[in-house]
Amino acid sequence: MERIDAIGQRHQAILLGSDAHRIVSLVPSLTELLCDLGLAQYLVGRTGFCIHPKNLVSKIPKIGGTKDVDIEKIRQLAPTHLLVNIDENQKPAVDVLSTFIPHVIVTHPLTVRDNLSLYRLLGEIFQVQRQAEKLCVDFELAYAELRSIKPSQRMLYCIWKDPWMSVASDTYISNMLSLIGWETWCSPGSQNRYPIFEWSTDLLSQIDGVLLSTEPYRFTEKHRDELQQQLSKPVRLIDGEMLSWYGSRAIAGLKYLQTLKI
Repeated sequence: MERIDAIGQRHQAILLGSDAHRIVSLVPSLTELLCDLGLAQYLVGRTGFCIHPKNLVSKIPKIGGTKDVDIEKIRQLAPTHLLVNIDENQKPAVDVLSTFIPHVIVTHPLTVRDNLSLYRLLGEIFQVQRQAEKLCVDFELAYAELRSIKPSQRMLYCIWKDPWMSVASDTYISNMLSLIGWETWCSPGSQNRYPIFEWSTDLLSQIDGVLLSTEPYRFTEKHRDELQQQLSKPVRLIDGEMLSWYGSRAIAGLKYLQTLKI
């Protein structure tokens, strides 16, 4: 098994004939990226959360969720490549899969610009460099439009309820929000990347607003309205896919950032 780290480490590309590709993706945003690179026909397995682009992924067999994959079903698909993410997938399952899948591509983007390395890595591995460079150009154009940074504000970004959970400052989400001058609040001293928190007067005194993400918890306008009635700070419902999905969706995510006001 050859492990390829997409971000932060040197890598050696796997150069195979395109007819040899049999890809299983355990990461929704990477499944979308592979499709946008023109590789949908080589995807033989995806999670139930891999929902974009709908017209293409509907034809690809499901192999469980991001954290509860069906290992035997994947074995029967005889994949040559496995795409995983450090935050989204369980290491024990990946370790088992790596015993029979020749090439495991491990991703862990922490900054928005890590997407450029990700595009080029997959472009090189699967020999779709031209499509990867096109994504890089589109990314740079969208990124350039964010030159005008808003005044700094501290926002509480909520990803879960019961218990309430937020995001640490070293996450991809936090880096995205920093591009428009928003700093994510995190419980002082917490070592967790997705820490639990409790509402308090002290917490509210430290933030300028609250962001409720539509994923992984499905916050809705109803949640927003209910919470707004209890808080003195503005509460906004946020499209979680636009802020947490790296890959090709990051380009639309950069454009989405321009629309956020609170």
